[in-house]
Amino acid sequence: MKIYTGRGDDGLTDLRDMSQVSKASPRIEAYGTVDEVNALVGVVRPTDYDDIDDCLRAVQNHLHVVQADFATPEPDDDDPVVTDEHVQQAEAWIDEFTEELEPLSQFILPSGSEPGAKLHHARAVCRRGERRAVDLASSQPEVNEEAIIYLNRLSDLLFTLARVVNKREGNREENPTY
Repeated sequence: MKIYTGRGDDGLTDLRDMSQVSKASPRIEAYGTVDEVNALVGVVRPTDYDDIDDCLRAVQNHLHVVQADFATPEPDDDDPVVTDEHVQQAEAWIDEFTEELEPLSQFILPSGSEPGAKLHHARAVCRRGERRAVDLASSQPEVNEEAIIYLNRLSDLLFTLARVVNKREGNREENPTY
């Protein structure tokens, strides 16, 4: 497969159905930001914790589904789409990893160990991806609501994983001062 095609030289890009849209369109902003989240999750791996790395590997595959979902305005039955099962899996991981943590009583500063801080960064970009997806859905009613819900849960999962990694690495959580 050739890496360059020249098809995007005029500021347009192809969707999965081969229709073209502006590279600045809300659709491209949404799945481009999801791609950025995926790259940040890849930067974090390996964390040296097999359970977290397994979770993050699965998340990266889920994020490819989110991107495909956003890049396919009218999916066919065999196109990848985010389902409630993706959301339920994220919730199960959150519940599982939360068992290791003390309950939060106030906000924490996004910091800590190197993998913990990187997970906080991925969480912040995931929130931006969610905002981009909500903006896309406001003008494109066919956007899959499950994909937006998944991004919301994923940001919670990344936050939880950042806390778990920091705890395992002996980094104390810091609270902001106002």
